[in-house]
Amino acid sequence: MPNTTHIPTDAVLDITVNMGNAASPKVSGEGKDSTILIVGGGTWGISIAYRLAQRGYTNITVLDPNDIFSSVAAGNDLNKILEEPISPPLPEQDDDTYAWATIEKLASEVWTTDPIYKPHYHPSGFVYSAVGEDAWARVRAEGERHGEVYTPLKDAEAFRKTMPEGVLTGDFAGWKGFFRQQRAGWVEARDALADITTEAKRLGVRFTTGAMEGRVTKLLYSDLGDAITGAKTEDGKEHLAETTILSAGATSSVLLDFEDQLRPTAWTLAHVPLEPSEVELYSDLPVLFGADRGFFISPPKSSIMAGKAELKICDEHPGYINLIPTAKGGKKPVPYQRNAIPRASELKIRQLLRETMPQLADRPLLRPRLCWDADTPNRLFLISRHPKLDNLVVAAGGSGHGFMCSPAVGILVGDLLEETIEERVRRTLGWRPETAVGRDWFATQGRFGGSGGVVDLGTVGEGDWFGDDSK
Repeated sequence: MPNTTHIPTDAVLDITVNMGNAASPKVSGEGKDSTILIVGGGTWGISIAYRLAQRGYTNITVLDPNDIFSSVAAGNDLNKILEEPISPPLPEQDDDTYAWATIEKLASEVWTTDPIYKPHYHPSGFVYSAVGEDAWARVRAEGERHGEVYTPLKDAEAFRKTMPEGVLTGDFAGWKGFFRQQRAGWVEARDALADITTEAKRLGVRFTTGAMEGRVTKLLYSDLGDAITGAKTEDGKEHLAETTILSAGATSSVLLDFEDQLRPTAWTLAHVPLEPSEVELYSDLPVLFGADRGFFISPPKSSIMAGKAELKICDEHPGYINLIPTAKGGKKPVPYQRNAIPRASELKIRQLLRETMPQLADRPLLRPRLCWDADTPNRLFLISRHPKLDNLVVAAGGSGHGFMCSPAVGILVGDLLEETIEERVRRTLGWRPETAVGRDWFATQGRFGGSGGVVDLGTVGEGDWFGDDSK
């Protein structure tokens, strides 16, 4: 049998408010010594715990079924792209643009100044490019709008010159793009999370992990069903808290009805091994991002020091979803983890290598896997108090930008608890089910590549997978 971990469908498809299942009455209070329970020890859960502990909160517990940091978190990865903001938040911007600019500004300040984060940021540059006309129209508009930071790449030779000789040897047929040389690049994702977790523990955050002790099976409701009083784990223990923060990434909608505001969406990645003699050449390169092709990122220092230097490589596409029938006759997307990728993605990864780095195109692709996130309808984060359930804060909907902006999430959740969050930002990132009415689960949401559309993993035959667990 394939080595897959499925989310139980009965935990997903009939999400209801359970009346009177809490062991204590509704509680409230957010003083620095109040009890705070964070459900989810992935990228956002750890970032929130760290930021709250920094602010002096002394009674924080994080629950996760996996060892911290979560082995299935999207951020448990070699590296991620980071772009510092070009434009600051301005009053004349529309609400979405203003909120996004605020998020980028907050995150960038942390990545460039915080002593825990800063050592993991490599501002090595960013190549933004495309091949197809639709994708190129998006890339060109961005590059031309910000010509002060983007240099046009007019031909294949211009692409090759963005990196040391011998890296980009492909013919780049049909490629067009821009090069941003400053204030953009990549971050060491796994190593950053490890250091943030260590610091959070030093500041007093408690982590409860394990398949029984850390796996949350349901949220606990007050007797009247109008407040969350904590969470119950697989071992039957009830963890009571005055504030519960749900930040379980793509699995958040397993535990709470988000009224279709979240779509668990998967992307695909693998790793190309490097020979010891190649490590220096491929270290600390700019990120090459093809909006309809894919991208690759240099190996982090820890991998190099361990003698396991690899390039992370991803094919770009609108995403995969996993639709499951509901008890009401409809369908909902739910995540599941698999250490394999559809063969269509493997072929696209090799196409990307042939066009850019043909010297690596036939190498083994190691540790392929699905990487899950959750898309909101407008791809803006959902950071909000629940409008009907007191004492519950939700932080979900990374929408493909979750790791880069995770420091901002911790700050905004702290501001939300302390009621200091800017009203315009609070409103824009708040609970907004009206944006998901009649939601099309197959909407591409401004993404390109692959087959051109979102693909249901249920349509991928068992023989059409590539990876260790596809045998």
